[in-house]
Amino acid sequence: MTIRIGDRLPEATLKEFIEVEGNGCTIGPNAFKVSDLAKGKKVALFALPGAFTPTCSAKHVPGYLAQYDALRAKGVDEIWCVSVNDAFVMGAWARDQGSAGKVRMLADGAAAFTTALGLELDLNATGMGIRSQRYSMLVDDGVVKLLNVEAPGKFEVSSAEALIAQL
Repeated sequence: MTIRIGDRLPEATLKEFIEVEGNGCTIGPNAFKVSDLAKGKKVALFALPGAFTPTCSAKHVPGYLAQYDALRAKGVDEIWCVSVNDAFVMGAWARDQGSAGKVRMLADGAAAFTTALGLELDLNATGMGIRSQRYSMLVDDGVVKLLNVEAPGKFEVSSAEALIAQL
């Protein structure tokens, strides 16, 4: 079953590569429960098939970085990028994209969160395994308020600009 507007995010653990020790987090991969991360926050969450892939690196992440101030002005507390990659890859991609302090690059290494959402994408035929569909959502205190799932191979409804237009 695919998550819908009004549903609560499923319980899962996502990992984030932390560059600087602080706030109880050590340097390296740190695990976070989704419910703890989302509690009391308005989150713009977007997901994509893979780190360092063309559309994801050239358009999706840069769009959210460019629209950081506009999203904050609309009441968004945090922006999350979720991908079925490990925390080391997501950390390297965060450095490459310059996302520190703006977009949290969260790893769903085994696709547990993505599968619980019902938004997995089977790319076994291309050698990429199980990945995430491209989507965006607005989450308020753990509850999905907006959801935009892309058609396969498309980048039309999940951009930062599209989400801002809905806010």
